[in-house]
Formats: sequence, C-alpha cells, structure tokens
Amino acid sequence: MRIILKTTVPGYYRDVMKRFDRDLFLALAPPVAKIELKKFTGSKTGDTVHLQFLFPIKTEWISDIIDHGEDEQRSYFVDKGVVLPFPLGYWEHHHIIENVDNHHSTIVDDIRFKGLNRFYSILLYPAIYLGFLPRKRIYKKYFSEAL
Repeated sequence: MRIILKTTVPGYYRDVMKRFDRDLFLALAPPVAKIELKKFTGSKTGDTVHLQFLFPIKTEWISDIIDHGEDEQRSYFVDKGVVLPFPLGYWEHHHIIENVDNHHSTIVDDIRFKGLNRFYSILLYPAIYLGFLPRKRIYKKYFSEAL
C-alpha cells in the first residue's frame, strides 16, 4: 500500500534537508505513543534509526537508510524497516524535499508498506495515514521557527 503526504514549508530545500536530524525526528514522534530513540545516526546511506515503543505497546522498530541523494531540484533519503512491529511486514519511507523556490520547499512523505497479510494491510492504512497526518502541522511549525 502507499500513502503520499505533501507539505510546503519555508526554507530552501537544501537547508530544509540539513534539518532532518535527531531534533526533528523527536518532534515528529506521535503524541499518543511513548517512544525512546535508542539510536539515530543520521539520514545518509548506511545510517540507522532504532526506536523502542514503550506505550501503548512495547515493541521495537529499526530502519536502515538505504539510499540518499541530491540534485538541482530535490534532496531525499529512504529508510527501510528491518525490524518492524506487529503486524507490519514491509516498510519503505521516501523522504523527499523538493525545491519550490529560494524560500520554500515541499516535503513529500512517500510511504510504502504491507501488513503481514492483506487483512492487516487494510487495517494499517488508516492508522498509518492518521499517524502521519500531524506531520504536516509539525513540519510547518518546525521550519517556520527557523526563520
């Protein structure tokens, strides 16, 4: 399944990408979940993000950054889940920052996932969509504060 969310924020795309760091990652944590960030090495190929969910369920999520890059119109990195919470079976998240102009960028969250079977995939879709929707507000606030 696939979910794509787009958010326009203030800031040149290269500057916005530089702020995809530990602080932004923590700001994006879902408000209803209690999460411990066990490891965050960055957003470049070979880096790792390791989360420990403590509430509402206790589980781990580990993603490896499998690709990153930049050209004259966009920057991006891709995280792929290697240890996923039940009932996720597959996770790949493309973080893309597109150039709008010298003062604005569009952040694209392109999420591809599968549950352990079709039933779980269908159940997960609204949960993942609603879990990521607050990012639009968080991105706008986070990148506006940098001005």
